[in-house]
Amino acid sequence: MITLERLQKLMAHAGIASRRESEKMIEDGRVKVNGKVIREMGFKTDPDKDVIEVDNQIVSVGEEKVYLLLYKPKGYLSTTDDPRGRRTVMDLVDVPQRIYPVGRLDYDTEGLLILTNDGELTYKFTHPSHEVNKVYHALVKGDPTQQTLATLRRGVLLEDGPTAHAQVKQLKKIQGNTLLEIIIHEGRNRQVRRMCKAVGHPVLDLKRVAIGDLTLSNLVPGQYLHISKDRLERAAH
Repeated sequence: MITLERLQKLMAHAGIASRRESEKMIEDGRVKVNGKVIREMGFKTDPDKDVIEVDNQIVSVGEEKVYLLLYKPKGYLSTTDDPRGRRTVMDLVDVPQRIYPVGRLDYDTEGLLILTNDGELTYKFTHPSHEVNKVYHALVKGDPTQQTLATLRRGVLLEDGPTAHAQVKQLKKIQGNTLLEIIIHEGRNRQVRRMCKAVGHPVLDLKRVAIGDLTLSNLVPGQYLHISKDRLERAAH
């Protein structure tokens, strides 16, 4: 017998948000079931068959929770599938659960990526209010002045608004270019690349080396490891 449950109840049980906050997400058109935006409060769904997305991220409400740390190589999309048939991070992992990446690394960026089917934990790592630091090593063109580095630290005005304060330091010079360590807690699309371009020093190479206190450790590109929820919880604080 198929058991259907109200969408906002399932979202609350999955730890995505409280029931009231889930209802607001539904009203705002942020929730999809099987690819269709749902705005109806009484909508019922089958947690074992239906695919539920919040802000275009798949959430799991019925499966065993799984948590992975992946060293994403360049040339892979941080998504569950691609209509154009390009490689995604899902091609690198082998687990029976329907997992999804927490946040994104763009196609040409490598580094640390979390994958899970735990909506509550995803929220903790991606919502700006939790201010989880993401650490990037960015090789930028040229030699930024101290004034330019100060601008990056204070915040850069982008087309979608000013960035929050960042931690920026120069690591070393490489053949006339500069390797920077940039720490941000926002998760805007291609943010580090856009910040550096805005101050006149476009990124030549980019790697995310840490999320909170989680690091790439001994992983090599394309490799992943299982991690406990408790360990991720600690990293999110």
